[in-house]
Amino acid sequence: MKTFLDWSGYKDAGMGDAYADIPREGGDFAKAVAVCINSRQCEANGKQVMCPSYRLSGNPNLSTGGRVRLLKAALNSDLVEQALADPALAEAMDLCVSCKGCKRECEVNVDMPLIKAEFLAQRADRQGLGVRSRLFAHLPRWLHHAPWLKPLVRWQNSLPLLAGLSGRLLGLTTHRPLPEPAANPFELQDQALESAAVKREGLPEVVLLVDTFSRHFEPGVAHAALQVLHAGGYRVLIARAESADAEPDRPLCCGRTYLAQGLVEEARHEAGRLVRALLPHVQAGRLVVGLEASCVLGLRDDAQALGLGAEVEIVARQTLLFEEFLARESTAKRLHLPLQALPGGESLVHGHCHQKAVGAMKSMRKVLKLVPGHEFRLLDSGCCGMAGTFGLEREHAALSSAMAEQVLLPALRAAPEARVIANGFSCRQQMRAHGDARAQHLAELLRDALASRDGDR
Repeated sequence: MKTFLDWSGYKDAGMGDAYADIPREGGDFAKAVAVCINSRQCEANGKQVMCPSYRLSGNPNLSTGGRVRLLKAALNSDLVEQALADPALAEAMDLCVSCKGCKRECEVNVDMPLIKAEFLAQRADRQGLGVRSRLFAHLPRWLHHAPWLKPLVRWQNSLPLLAGLSGRLLGLTTHRPLPEPAANPFELQDQALESAAVKREGLPEVVLLVDTFSRHFEPGVAHAALQVLHAGGYRVLIARAESADAEPDRPLCCGRTYLAQGLVEEARHEAGRLVRALLPHVQAGRLVVGLEASCVLGLRDDAQALGLGAEVEIVARQTLLFEEFLARESTAKRLHLPLQALPGGESLVHGHCHQKAVGAMKSMRKVLKLVPGHEFRLLDSGCCGMAGTFGLEREHAALSSAMAEQVLLPALRAAPEARVIANGFSCRQQMRAHGDARAQHLAELLRDALASRDGDR
């Protein structure tokens, strides 16, 4: 059986364990599946993320362990390719929202999202990809090469006839708007901002990784992060493709959109561009700081399975989320932001699943405490349900909304005057799709709390 991701990290998994029950087919991929010990912790009721679709449905096939059992059966089959196309397995993998909750909460850290990426790659190799999947996968490219397509999104959101047409042709839901690209992406102004601050002595230099979604959809988040870092006295460089790159003018991308659709080779290409661009900065002693948890986790975790060599690990070790960087600098007594109290009222904080997967909510709490008199509450809201493109797909939209209705949306309705902090782009889009536009990134909240902005309030 041909596999598309590098599973060699699991080559010793189950060795010497008579109960490992490693499937016959799949090699090291089969070992990655077989690390599950069938404890059914993933089917427990409690304060955990995994698995959103199981928590909502109670269907054991939709738990992490349930997916493992189905995959094992397929990999033990005499006709593996046909078994991998089994409808029950296809449904179970289709409804995995790649939250990474299992990677943190499972006793043996089963990485079902990465296993799903291999499953999708297998399926794409067997039957190809549909138009919708290709459209979503190539989003970073068309945003750069075909900006004239951006008005189509606005028309889709404002014209019911066009929305209905795209619903029929592409399988998009007509019950929520698509995220609209900003008129001016981030790169139009970043060079001036990059040189806007003078570095304080003793502070590390920062390379800001502006992801596809911050760059093209919410450039204000990246601008806010720059303002905060500059206010702290940090010199900030913007991560850009190296001059020797085949497309030096195209912004960097972690490859997440490709991996999410099973296009491993394309994801490998994008992650390779990113690593090659960041490696010289890391070797020069700079820290890489990212704004979007799924992109940072893509570099620190998923990219390790793309077969890119030791350089990925070198870069990953020096890559932090924005909140992780600020918390670390605060602990080291190097962070001195001129923050002042915000207008009255508490903040509700919703964590992106990938923030929770890397333990970054502790960093969020530490940084939020830096704002004088700031009252905030971390919501035990699980997964918001948007999960990248999941909530935009017609067949998944209702389930996506039901996930949001478990905790998140009721909590927002119960506190209509509260500020809302959500660092995940998908999470903010889910809230807006359900009529609540309050959510902002932590960088925007800190920018608003900078004392130098007092006159702007």
